[in-house]
Amino acid sequence: MFEHRTEPLLPWSAFFIRIIGLLLIVAGIVALALATGVIGYHTLGGLPWIDALLNAAMILGGMGPVDALHTDAAKLFASAYALFSGVVFIAVAGLLLAPLFHRVLHHFHLELDEEETERTTR
Repeated sequence: MFEHRTEPLLPWSAFFIRIIGLLLIVAGIVALALATGVIGYHTLGGLPWIDALLNAAMILGGMGPVDALHTDAAKLFASAYALFSGVVFIAVAGLLLAPLFHRVLHHFHLELDEEETERTTR
């Protein structure tokens, strides 16, 4: 997915296309995770759709639940969904930050290669 260290740095236009593609993937992951939470809170927690959406969005965003859950199944789902949401957050952050870190590191590696080439040709 990323250019090798021996390849030139990706042009900005291609880099932005890569970022847009990753944003679409991230949006799909977040939408799927949110839908999972909404369905779980609605079916297991007995919450209306809008309250299920609010709870799922708050958990997925790291804020915490809004409504109290009264059944053991709902509480178990909420526990599993909270752990799942943490993993989704880490994965999404990694997907979004990886190309940025790669670009910075690739840029510095190219500069080091140029300096090394200058030293060996002298």
